[in-house]
Amino acid sequence: MILKVENLSVTYAQKTAVNRISFHLKPGEVIGLLGANGAGKSSTIAAVLGIEKSTYDELVIVGKSLIGNRKQIFEQVGVQFQETHFQDKLTVSDACEQWQSLYKKTNDVPALLQAFGLEGKGKQLVKLLSGGERQRLAVLLALIPEPKLVFLDELTTGLDIKARRMLWKQLLAMKENGLAIVLTSHYMDEVEALCDEILILCEGQTVFHGTIQEALAASGNTKLEDAYLHFAGEEEQWG
Repeated sequence: MILKVENLSVTYAQKTAVNRISFHLKPGEVIGLLGANGAGKSSTIAAVLGIEKSTYDELVIVGKSLIGNRKQIFEQVGVQFQETHFQDKLTVSDACEQWQSLYKKTNDVPALLQAFGLEGKGKQLVKLLSGGERQRLAVLLALIPEPKLVFLDELTTGLDIKARRMLWKQLLAMKENGLAIVLTSHYMDEVEALCDEILILCEGQTVFHGTIQEALAASGNTKLEDAYLHFAGEEEQWG
């Protein structure tokens, strides 16, 4: 088991942002955390990573508890946040070298640059990259430690369809080689392309957890978008 989360909760002041969420991941599996903005997706990822305070019955990452094992765990875990901020004078090569310096073992960076369509961009300032290129760089950096598990928060927001499909292709190849992924996304075609299971959140509560086929069957819909709206309670506002 790469990731085991049992009854995870996050509370801000008096508000419960995440309420007793549970899910497991094996090598090569992808789970999609779905829900409207504010449903608890990013809070769940932050809590699993130990960035947000949380309570849980069990939290095991790459076979280890976070308590006392953070360094060993994060040698094997990659993270792409919804917004990655880079220093103004940082080049693409600088960014890769900085990330590489954080880990004992790293992926083949030139191969990653080629796979993500960033070869020849090494000397370019990150701030001068297009939005799509910056997003691809953020995902690439998450993969530098050759992780067993990667968290991708809003993977392809702002990317055109060609760039999105390029990312999917690379991630599916890595999934075949055993990479486990926790993904948040608002794009149902992306979820269908990548995810083995989905967990739909509404106001911090799990309203569905299972495969896409199970979601379709349980909601009585033939399209994932309609099934998602059904479980997330958003059908009325979409009308």
